Amino acid sequence: MALGNCGPGGWGEANAQQAQRITISVASLVQATPASTVRLSIRVGPPDALAKNSFVRVRGLPPAAALSDGHAIAPGAWAVPLAALPNLTIIVPTGVQGRSDVAISLVSVDGAVLAEASMALVVASPQPAPVISKEAPPPPRPDPVPLSPAERDRALGLHAKGMEQLERGNVYAARKFFERAVDVGLAQSAVALAGTYDPDELAKLKVLGLQPDVVAARTWYERARELGAPEAPDRLRRLGSR
Repeated sequence: MALGNCGPGGWGEANAQQAQRITISVASLVQATPASTVRLSIRVGPPDALAKNSFVRVRGLPPAAALSDGHAIAPGAWAVPLAALPNLTIIVPTGVQGRSDVAISLVSVDGAVLAEASMALVVASPQPAPVISKEAPPPPRPDPVPLSPAERDRALGLHAKGMEQLERGNVYAARKFFERAVDVGLAQSAVALAGTYDPDELAKLKVLGLQPDVVAARTWYERARELGAPEAPDRLRRLGSR
């Protein structure tokens, strides 16, 4: 009676061939954040080659981490039944950070390793979201209202008196005329008025004893920009560098 192939190349060879067919695969890198759960996808097969009661052994997890199924067999090491693999997750607690090299093995009931794979688990805190200001953007500046011919003539007259006082060195008197012209809406008077406070422009006047005022200069250049003075933005940029 035939007893089957029990000689060299018999059952031992058959088991070895079966073991060679088994594979285990896992992502090479799994990323997580503290206080989170992350999917651990482990695939083994083919199903018809898997020995009954075999299981997956996971080693190298952070000691404080846990798996959603299976049981711990040592710090950072877990035994997981094959039936639990489709829904397996890593539970990462608060305080865990860094990289862990994790070894994953398919193990038979008698402890033989049938297949092995490895992966890196990297736990890092998420980058803080950029702070977005909740302040509403400033409303668009209204276009300057054109002056009527009469208003323009009046403003130009005030501006001329201001320039005359400025040429005489009467800066305080010149400012008063410029201010009145600005009230009417003359952009060039706002520029001239700002210049009497601007350190660079004031130096050109060669007036002794008069101190510059950057804040006042900026205020009047802003007004000049509102009125449409083309040179105002450049003057403001220059002041901004101080």
